[in-house]
Amino acid sequence: MADDTAGGASPGAAGAGGEARIRGRRPPHGEPVLSRAFRILAAFGPDDRSLSLTSLSARAGLPAPSALRIARQLVDLGALERDDDGRYMVGLRLLEIASLAPRGHGLRGTALPYMEDLHHATGQHVLLAVRDGHEAILVERLSAHRAGQVLYRIGGRMPMHATGVGLVLLAHAPVQVQQEVLAGDLTVEPGHPLASERELRILLAAIRRDGVATASRQRPEPMTSVAAPVLNNRRVVAALSVVAQSGNLQPAALTPAVVAVARAISRAVSAVSAGLPMPAATVICRSSRKRPT
Repeated sequence: MADDTAGGASPGAAGAGGEARIRGRRPPHGEPVLSRAFRILAAFGPDDRSLSLTSLSARAGLPAPSALRIARQLVDLGALERDDDGRYMVGLRLLEIASLAPRGHGLRGTALPYMEDLHHATGQHVLLAVRDGHEAILVERLSAHRAGQVLYRIGGRMPMHATGVGLVLLAHAPVQVQQEVLAGDLTVEPGHPLASERELRILLAAIRRDGVATASRQRPEPMTSVAAPVLNNRRVVAALSVVAQSGNLQPAALTPAVVAVARAISRAVSAVSAGLPMPAATVICRSSRKRPT
């Protein structure tokens, strides 16, 4: 299999130029096995939670023999599992490992009691996200019935320039990251691009000044997000938001609660980082739900 061994020879056989491959070392050319394994894992998605070997091979861009060999190794390690039909699925071992990520489940565990407070007070979706490169990753989401449709799943990636939590993270990202995002596609949604790069720069400056971001979308239904930064000893590490149907709640009504809870989470995150006891979660925001008239 040409992508696994130099010149297509098996381990220990003579390769190109008559040089024997040394057992235990990867060939001087070609993609490392670890990279190919990650391509296998990245082949899965929200709409493709189980894959046949043929689909796995095609989505990973690997020859079927290579995909089969790596998939078998991942199954042995618990990173993949197989169902009764022989299709591959992400294994629980990955969940076990991912739960140790401090910027993921660690942050989530600290923030969750406060997010539940905010969720109860507003009756709307509450999101927590962190930055990864040029995108935001949703760490936690508390959903509400009849509160509109949220487009992003836990663990999913979100555009930074077009979401409330993303705008907060982008506003506090390194200058180089901001420049790279601003140089890319700034479309908010089909048919509704931002007016200019300058408009986004002005918006980011306002977010840094005011400590809050507001973002709206029209499709598939009008929704508005109000977001605020979460800090760890004055460094922005995450963003918190409430997402509601546009017109259901005014952003000005949501802002005090979102900011107050984000600050409470910041104090808790900073305490945990310093090895101090986490402050007890208390009710820190009053209900913003509309009352019948």
